[in-house]
Amino acid sequence: MKPIKKAVIPAAGFGTRFLPFTKAVPKEMLPIVDTPTIEYIVREALESGIEEVLIIINSEKECIRTHFGHNRLLESFLASKNKTAELEMVKELPSKIKVEFTYQEEQLGLGHAVLCAESFANGEPFALLLGDDVYVGNTMPATKQLIQAYNQTNASVLGTMEVSMEDVSKYGICKPIQNETGSLLQLESVIEKPTPAEAPSRLAIGGRYILTPRIFEYLKTQKRGVGGEIQLTDSILSLMSEEKVYSLAIDGKRYDIGSKKGFLEATIDFSLQREDLSSAMQELINTHKK
Repeated sequence: MKPIKKAVIPAAGFGTRFLPFTKAVPKEMLPIVDTPTIEYIVREALESGIEEVLIIINSEKECIRTHFGHNRLLESFLASKNKTAELEMVKELPSKIKVEFTYQEEQLGLGHAVLCAESFANGEPFALLLGDDVYVGNTMPATKQLIQAYNQTNASVLGTMEVSMEDVSKYGICKPIQNETGSLLQLESVIEKPTPAEAPSRLAIGGRYILTPRIFEYLKTQKRGVGGEIQLTDSILSLMSEEKVYSLAIDGKRYDIGSKKGFLEATIDFSLQREDLSSAMQELINTHKK
């Protein structure tokens, strides 16, 4: 069984819900306090034991590549001013994890984005972390939880969260094998954005996956669905005919950074958890309650 050492982060979308900001700056660079959203996701991968990350971008998102590289001019300036802490801050992440990039110039869905990572995966299982979702695990990072489940099952694992029946139509929904119980469940099927009447459960796929390399064979032949997009969920369903696929209820909190409400919630919560900002944020909250 090959260990999970690679992760893929799709980040080529236009982020239209955050216009006009995203006309010039990728939504993945939206700062939660002072750190770009995508850095939190790369750090989750690092803290989960991942050694290589592939970020899928388009040609208008070169600033993401800049962020994960070395800024020699900035580093020289910080060194000349003896700003040691700041210098270590900007140099630290590039020294700890290898970050690579590839391009998705056509927006043909999540399945197409994953297919862009085939050569990077190189026949190995890999983690998939969606750029809209930031997780704070209760005991360990979300991706590490999935890796442990993969080590137990030697199969693809979909990270899930329980949503209200009113919200099932926003997600891919899992159908566990009958009588399966617990947080780790073998799946019978997955349904993309069902109506409440069609939904087999309230277990929604929440932006974290471990996928075996066989997924690429199905993505290559997957028919386009709504909007002409290649749906990853459809290929996962096809994969189930050949391999076992499991779901794991992630132990932690998910922030949907793709929504303005989720972004604001993350900004508040992360500020409250920082020693240098918690008092200021609490003061602001109390002031606006009046």
